[in-house]
Amino acid sequence: MKQTVYCPLSTRKARDLKVFLNLLLALALIAILVWVFAFRPTPIGKILHDPRDYADKTVTVSGNVKEAFGLVFVQYFILEDKTGSIPVVTDKPLPAVGAHLRVRGTVREAFSLGDKQLMVLVERDK
Repeated sequence: MKQTVYCPLSTRKARDLKVFLNLLLALALIAILVWVFAFRPTPIGKILHDPRDYADKTVTVSGNVKEAFGLVFVQYFILEDKTGSIPVVTDKPLPAVGAHLRVRGTVREAFSLGDKQLMVLVERDK
């Protein structure tokens, strides 16, 4: 007849391994959620509606190029999503009108006249 030997040390190791794996799974899930929400584009309308909340902050926006302009000292394009549109100042080659882009940059106030403000996004190098 075979005798079963109970060893509390192996039970503790199994429990510790299970706790470790659960902790590792929880950390992986948190990392995935942070990554998803950190790289999620900010709606342009939200930037335009609350400019003080976004001034001098780096954001990512996504949308279609509505217009593109190359002037002597500055080039920019208008990026539009379903919530609004914003000028994007860039030192890169201008994108084609109609192109869908994801742009990361800093929100700046171009000028202010009374209660009206023009906010622009200054594209950052990747």
